[in-house]
Amino acid sequence: MSGARPLEPWRWLGVPMLQVLTATVLFGIPLRVFGLQLPEPVFPLALAFAWAVIRPSILAPFAILLMGLFLDLFWGGPMGLWALCLLIAYGVALAGRNMMAGQSRLILWAWYGLTVATAMVAGYLFVMLDSRSSPGLIPMAWQFLATIVLYPFSQRLIDLFEDADVRFR
Repeated sequence: MSGARPLEPWRWLGVPMLQVLTATVLFGIPLRVFGLQLPEPVFPLALAFAWAVIRPSILAPFAILLMGLFLDLFWGGPMGLWALCLLIAYGVALAGRNMMAGQSRLILWAWYGLTVATAMVAGYLFVMLDSRSSPGLIPMAWQFLATIVLYPFSQRLIDLFEDADVRFR
């Protein structure tokens, strides 16, 4: 791909991280239209997947940890819940990175869905262990659907930076 951008950390980590956190805050505004509230997708999951596909990095897990801690503070959940879930998603995507190489966008979307499902199931189990009660499955299913719809944003980031580092081709 000739349109690949250079792999500078502020460009492939910093800017998308700020965009995702801004989107999280905007979607967290308690606005109701016709009695319906905005969905609350887990925007950082798109980055956790994309960063694992783009290339292995030492900086990405730290950025994912920071985003997860921000989500915990913003949503008022147990500290470390989303950080751990996002890191699990990153690990799953990183482990499957070689199998994803050269696959079509539809297959990558399926991998993204598997990654999101893994993070959501981990979050469900952690919340269940912490609260000793079962969280609602329907809100979790809506959050899952709202999050897998974000795949095109992840694919755009992959398209921009996938070929930028010649060491990982």
